[in-house]
Amino acid sequence: MSAVARALAGLGLPLSLGHVILPEFREYERASTVVMNAYLQPLMTGYLRRIGERMQAGNGKVENIETPSVFVMQSSGGITSLASAAREPVRTVLSGPAGGVVGALASARRSGFERIISFDMGGTSTDVALLEGVLRASNEAEIAGLPVRVPMLDIHTVGAGGGSLARFDAAGALRVGPESAGADPGPICYGRGDQPTVTDANFLLGRIPGGRFLGGELALDLARTRRVVQQWLNRQWSALSVAQFAAGVVRVVNASMEKAIRVVSIDRGHDPRDFTLVAFGGAGGLHACELAAALGIPRVLVPALPGALSAYGILVSDVVKDYSRTVIWRTAGPLLFHRLQGEFARFRRAAQADFRRERWRGKLLFNPSADLRYRGQGYELNVPFTSRLLPDFHREHERRYGYGHPGREVEIVTLRLRARIPARRAPLAIVGRTQAGLALGRKPLPSRVIFGNRALPTGIYDRDSLRAGRHYRGSAIVAEYGATTVIPPGLKFRVDAGHNLVIDMQ
Repeated sequence: MSAVARALAGLGLPLSLGHVILPEFREYERASTVVMNAYLQPLMTGYLRRIGERMQAGNGKVENIETPSVFVMQSSGGITSLASAAREPVRTVLSGPAGGVVGALASARRSGFERIISFDMGGTSTDVALLEGVLRASNEAEIAGLPVRVPMLDIHTVGAGGGSLARFDAAGALRVGPESAGADPGPICYGRGDQPTVTDANFLLGRIPGGRFLGGELALDLARTRRVVQQWLNRQWSALSVAQFAAGVVRVVNASMEKAIRVVSIDRGHDPRDFTLVAFGGAGGLHACELAAALGIPRVLVPALPGALSAYGILVSDVVKDYSRTVIWRTAGPLLFHRLQGEFARFRRAAQADFRRERWRGKLLFNPSADLRYRGQGYELNVPFTSRLLPDFHREHERRYGYGHPGREVEIVTLRLRARIPARRAPLAIVGRTQAGLALGRKPLPSRVIFGNRALPTGIYDRDSLRAGRHYRGSAIVAEYGATTVIPPGLKFRVDAGHNLVIDMQ
């Protein structure tokens, strides 16, 4: 393959080389990953080059694409240079959700929480991930039904967002998503849509203050929303009232998102009661408390600037490069351990050369790991590389699957190394996010919001007006630019020293 690459180099065409992009076994998965990279490479190369040129044009010069002054987020939770992203764009396909996960962990740490479940609900989908103080990447992702075996943060996605469309199926059951109203025409309450969405349901229940949406930049039309939804229900021959329908939409979409959280927690041997739910995205705060109550999660944390948390996450991401190689070795005492050390030393030398070539500055850290399995199994578990590699594998296998076989022969299948330069932690500047003329002041505005089947008195707070350290009690709506948080009756909430909104579920 290297000889073929050398022969084609003179053509000036982008090349995707399997032994470079994914030096691992399983031919179908490797071919799928490389084909996806080849599909993206011509488009991404030109796009990223133009970005680099325009970013530098303001200084009167154009820097080479190899310089790290402009960087790109990867699906693995770290940034890389423009040149690296142009060569291997397949490593960036889930960069947006990855930025949100990094931002969620950084925000939670400011409040002293390391074990979190990130809950990112946007307009078309919801992304959830479970973190225990560190970012863990998976090599078993699928994109559009095709396997992609480069490192990606272990994020589970469902087609449920604020713009998800409600419908009745052939049996008359209420369904929500995965189809979305998108930005055009958007939800009914935005003024142009004609099919009900999750946003419309929340608005009809009083959970979104219509006059303060996007800081007052967009006034939502309650009368039109009620009228259009009622007309739609009539066409469906539904006997539900508008309020009953809206409450049903919220319950259905909550069930879908609850299932997603179970996938990353309970299904993988984690108890959600040991975690904090970090809710962000434009719609995350609307549903977080109900999901936490259903799963027994003890607290909800809504970060500062929840609508822009993915962007913040990219700013605080480490510079990351991942290396791997399939070996398939049977375990055999101390000699194998020294052999593994030699392989990881080669990875480290390659990483040092790559970081030096791209002119990254900072202390380079290494996280070696290995994929292991019992002989005869078809799939592996990734375990950090230490002198206790085998006992750690047995313990992880028992935690994940409920059993282990300490006496059974183990195979080391693939070696992995993550090399990273820690990011300089960007300070979070909190400024007033609502227009001065629309601020609610220190006292909440009274309103009535439907919780369950009852319309309850509810205070509407401007998040900027909440005093750090002071405790408040729901029911409440906390409004801010880009997001709204719903706090059911009886729950205590506060803004802490880390500028995060913390809601105690107990």
